[in-house]
Amino acid sequence: MSWQLTLLLAFCFGYLLGSIPFGLLFTKLAGTEDLRSIGSGNIGATNVLRTGRKGLAAATLLCDALKGTLAVLAAQHAAGYEAALIAGFGAFLGHLFPVWLGFKGGKGVATYIGLLIGLAWPGALIFIGLWLVVAFLSRYSSLSALVASALTPIALLALGRPEAAALFFLLGILLWIMHRANIQRLLNGTEGKIGK
Repeated sequence: MSWQLTLLLAFCFGYLLGSIPFGLLFTKLAGTEDLRSIGSGNIGATNVLRTGRKGLAAATLLCDALKGTLAVLAAQHAAGYEAALIAGFGAFLGHLFPVWLGFKGGKGVATYIGLLIGLAWPGALIFIGLWLVVAFLSRYSSLSALVASALTPIALLALGRPEAAALFFLLGILLWIMHRANIQRLLNGTEGKIGK
């Protein structure tokens, strides 16, 4: 098998795994209303929380992260680190743009963390630490994710992981694009705070 085909298969594997809409599946199994018809219409854990089902939100957060971790670990085991990076990119795109849902998915934070755990776990600790500090100071979940995703590639460079830094720089750009409505609300002072 050619190396190009191997990378293509890694990308497709990651995309299909990343596109599993756990939030939608869990809420449907629990008999709640269609997740896409409430709150932001997003399929991620934050919107699942708006159903009032904290357990489902936690399960969604965990599974959305683990699908990223599984994608990169499986690809790395099968074909090496470069394939893992490609699979990780595929998993992130799958979460953002799942083919099953008309390419309308989540915003990517949980999957971003899951990919970090699989590719460069110290980076995941740094991301979570940054998120917690900004959340404590600002009470904005979205701002915490935006700041953490902007600084994590720099941290990865400092850790001597340039390939991972390049990937997470690209993923960070996509994450910021997916949070453009949140950014607008932050600028307008209308973004909801944690706990409200």
